[in-house]
Amino acid sequence: MDSRASHELALAKLFRRRRLRVVPSARPDLPGLHRSAGLQAQDISAFRGERLVLRGVSFTVPPGGALLLLGANGSGKSTLLRVLAGLRRPDAGRVLWQDEDSDPLPVAYLGHQDAVKPGLTALENLAFAAGTGHGNPRDALAALDLAALADLPARLLSAGQKRRLALARLVLSPAAIWLLDEPTLGLDAAAVDRLGGLLAAHRAGGGVVVTATHLPLPLPDAAELRL
Repeated sequence: MDSRASHELALAKLFRRRRLRVVPSARPDLPGLHRSAGLQAQDISAFRGERLVLRGVSFTVPPGGALLLLGANGSGKSTLLRVLAGLRRPDAGRVLWQDEDSDPLPVAYLGHQDAVKPGLTALENLAFAAGTGHGNPRDALAALDLAALADLPARLLSAGQKRRLALARLVLSPAAIWLLDEPTLGLDAAAVDRLGGLLAAHRAGGGVVVTATHLPLPLPDAAELRL
């Protein structure tokens, strides 16, 4: 085990034994972000196993803003998204929405998995999602150019079509915060353009977008956070 790994292991054991607060290193404000009400992460730290993958991460994304999470595989992008989504608790720090410690946060989360039910048609998948959201499932299908496939069982869709179906659920969600993990997986250029339109409309309504990506995304004026 090298010295860095040994240090992280020792820190992990000390942190868990004493519940120490991890103090972040000094970091300038991110360009394009402002300290106003919106989505705020304050000194977020998190372990994956015995490894500290997030240490003192802080940022603010104002209403209508967007944040790109960048970094190599294993840098903690997905872990941070799961913390923001409330799928796991941080080992230190907290997440605020509109200056309040809200639990749960108003989030729509899209992970690596499309979470499509293969035995249902494309329309039935979205009708199921619409039960906890708002909007018209057929309009959501049309927004991702899937209207012609409404009655096709989801198991017959291509990988890119399943990804578009998963993205169509965002259209039906009333959540103000969209958390997207590699949203362009399997998408062609036309589908990426459609996604860009959805993101722009969400931001125009005061919504927030935080996304992890290795590829360029149609998110003009988005701030970047490299992990």
